[in-house]
Amino acid sequence: MTTDGFTTCLWFDGQAEEAAHYYVSIFKNSRVDRVSRHTDAGPGPAGSVLAVEFTANGQRFMALNGGPQFTFDESVSFQILCSDQQEIDHYWNRLTENGGEGGSCSWLKDRYGLSWQVVYDRLLALMSDPDPERSARVARAMMSMGKLDVAALERAYAGE
Repeated sequence: MTTDGFTTCLWFDGQAEEAAHYYVSIFKNSRVDRVSRHTDAGPGPAGSVLAVEFTANGQRFMALNGGPQFTFDESVSFQILCSDQQEIDHYWNRLTENGGEGGSCSWLKDRYGLSWQVVYDRLLALMSDPDPERSARVARAMMSMGKLDVAALERAYAGE
């Protein structure tokens, strides 16, 4: 039985250390924990980075330089719940900088192709309101957005 939770392993093609430092720079409660390098036994060149263990926002990760065989796609994403527009702007802007790209309805891809959802923490409650008109207004507003606009979502909820 495991007692220390899960570690998410992210597969990279040579950018594991760069990516780990990038993610650590974005989130609070983050650090690079350990860099493991190939030895003379391989399979990579001796001294090159095999894997990087890091913590981002308190969550453990391993960035593995596995090669070009696998890439990220939208079937897996990380959701960041944000309490206000300032947080949404911070994560959206940092994760889309230098090659990342915004998508629709809070989704984006970072420069490594990893998918993220930068979500207003009240969104699900607003969209689950028992009043079908309120929830529909919020859903319509959200569907028209890339980066979420907290004020616009709250106005839609209020019927303004």
